[in-house]
Amino acid sequence: MCVFLHRFFESNFSMTNGLLKRLTITALFLCAAFCVSAQSEGHVDAHDHESHSDHSDHDAHAGHDHDSHADHDAHADHDAHADHDEFVAGDFIIHHISDANEIHFFGDISAPLPMIFYVKGVGFDIFMSSAFHSESGGHDSHAVREAVGNTGTIFIMDPEKGISTKGGEEFWDISITKSVFGMFAILLLLIFMLTSMARSYSKNPGQAPTGMTNFLEPLVMFVRDDIANPIIGKGKSDRFMPFLLTTFFFIVASNLLGLIPFIGGFNITGTIGVTIVLASLVFIITTINSNKNYWGHLLWPPGVPNAVKLIVVPIEIFGIFLKPIVLMIRLTANISAGHIIILSFVSLIFIFNQDFGAGGGIGIGVLSTLFMIFMNFLELLVAFLQAYVFTLLAAIYFADATQEAHH
Repeated sequence: MCVFLHRFFESNFSMTNGLLKRLTITALFLCAAFCVSAQSEGHVDAHDHESHSDHSDHDAHAGHDHDSHADHDAHADHDAHADHDEFVAGDFIIHHISDANEIHFFGDISAPLPMIFYVKGVGFDIFMSSAFHSESGGHDSHAVREAVGNTGTIFIMDPEKGISTKGGEEFWDISITKSVFGMFAILLLLIFMLTSMARSYSKNPGQAPTGMTNFLEPLVMFVRDDIANPIIGKGKSDRFMPFLLTTFFFIVASNLLGLIPFIGGFNITGTIGVTIVLASLVFIITTINSNKNYWGHLLWPPGVPNAVKLIVVPIEIFGIFLKPIVLMIRLTANISAGHIIILSFVSLIFIFNQDFGAGGGIGIGVLSTLFMIFMNFLELLVAFLQAYVFTLLAAIYFADATQEAHH
């Protein structure tokens, strides 16, 4: 085992360099996914804001009875305040599992993140997310907030409609969101851990690993001996090992980061923009490395009647695109489901406290806490299990694409 890992992380760092390159490429693709997603939300229709202004002017001149208008406003404010105080479990859960432009810790304590916009024909606007203020002057995340960029562009953050501009300018949103920040942190952590592991084997060839290397070695050996070699084959698995190791460690680290309480509630692999990039990389690598035998069985399977081929071939072609979609949905759904269940137990405390008073909240709080502890241990297992399943399926797709014809 030590001999293999010494060769695996030999002094020229060839394996590590390949791994780090793929780590960097993966991070860039992940960030690009968010930029593209944000861009689609960045094209703004100014007519919504104009119609809103016209409607406001109409309301301002419509009322002639000042007293009745004041009474109406008082009732509306009272109803709005009551609705605001009422706890809505769905909004609470979605708010915590969704991506955001700030890292929320607990209560009113949060850390703002950089907002980076490129306004077409104007230039870049860069400021912190704390620059967004509501009309009342606060930082309520449920209210519509505005911020003025250094180019003079007024940006509007609507919890329901996303980010837009008041003047209708077209822009690209390449801001550092919570998930992007988490991915950068994981990227730096993995680079540090894997380069330290490589240096350890180079400085102590043939010796038993110690410290962090001793912890990482079983995981590296597991991916190689239990996933790559048995499925892809010893002769062909080496070229896929950097990607498989990168994927495995990235998913494990992302899942574990989401289980740490009071650091922002990261849900990286539960975000569709992240998993779609991971699945797309698997699709691209599978397609690039596929051989003639793979395409021959796919487009014209031997030994199958021609009439049946008319049915089988379209299904096989559809399966090419279905495989990465399944990878994406499986990882996203399983990780998000765990967070939703844990947050549901938290919501029960507020619901019982709201409906049955403090006694009901305390009573259900004890049970909810016990279930949350159990779910966190279960999610710890799921964190490694989902990384294993994703890496295993990726290896199976690579093996199918590189399989030689049997004679």
